[in-house]
Amino acid sequence: MTDIVHPDTFHGLPVHTLPGPGQASGGALPDAGSVAWRLESAWQGELTFGTLWQHFVDTVDTTQVRALLIGPWWQEEYEPFAPVLDLLVAHADRFPALRALFLADVVSEECELSWLEMCDITPVVEAFGELEELTARGCGAQGDDRPSLGLRPVRHKSLRSLKFESGGLPSGLVRAIGASELPALERLELWLGVTEYGGDTTVADLAPLLSGATFPALRHLGLQNSEIQDEIAAAVASAPVVARLESLSLAMGTLGDEGAEALLSGQPLTHLTSLDLHHHYMSDPLVDRLRKLLGPDRVNGEVDEVEYWDPEEDDDRYVAVSE
Repeated sequence: MTDIVHPDTFHGLPVHTLPGPGQASGGALPDAGSVAWRLESAWQGELTFGTLWQHFVDTVDTTQVRALLIGPWWQEEYEPFAPVLDLLVAHADRFPALRALFLADVVSEECELSWLEMCDITPVVEAFGELEELTARGCGAQGDDRPSLGLRPVRHKSLRSLKFESGGLPSGLVRAIGASELPALERLELWLGVTEYGGDTTVADLAPLLSGATFPALRHLGLQNSEIQDEIAAAVASAPVVARLESLSLAMGTLGDEGAEALLSGQPLTHLTSLDLHHHYMSDPLVDRLRKLLGPDRVNGEVDEVEYWDPEEDDDRYVAVSE
């Protein structure tokens, strides 16, 4: 299983976790625009996220904040994300310099990915019109009584990087991305996940992304962590968008020889500077053929933790990140 870890840097800035009120900070706080600020209220006694947020906006010059990460926002009992999103939207005018936002920088030791109860994040996308980088982590709903990570079609002139990390990405969100107007978007990465955790995206849902007409500035596309990775590879093999890409990732999923054959028999890939296929189920001859085609330095085809897999004995493939 691929480890999800807290980033040391975000948007090119070192990550700094804000101490709660009354906690020792180890010295003066850094300049507001020199770090990516990380907020977490879990494990800090009775500190609620609302209190921590007020401390943040009262203590740090938010007009200079360029990057913000939202870590665990609950105390002992897990709480949905919607109230946190409401705080972000309500105070958006206090962050004119914000260019990067990470929603739910949470690792498995804090909460399993499948239990991150996210919500429709459209309001925060609309509230921060100068945002250039957005990462959201969380899964789709596993029942009608649980919130789901969601997005409505939006138009955003500045967004350059969009990433959804999920063990089950809802098809409605994928379709909303494809229906959005993001003229500056250069990087798109989707962890599609599995049906057990709400990942019901099909190849048909990906058609607008693969058409090449939706995002004219796109240079990197990641369609990964999927249990239908062979089908996705077959669609990518003839997708118009590939011709304009500099890098492509079909990693973290169940890619096998069928998908690899589709890539090899499809359109040219030699223009790519990187083809990421790590965590796969391809046989060694297929990996060698891909490396011969593109060169060994441009294909990341390491098998990682599934290297023991034997197709003659076990056809039970799994994605890198689900629960």
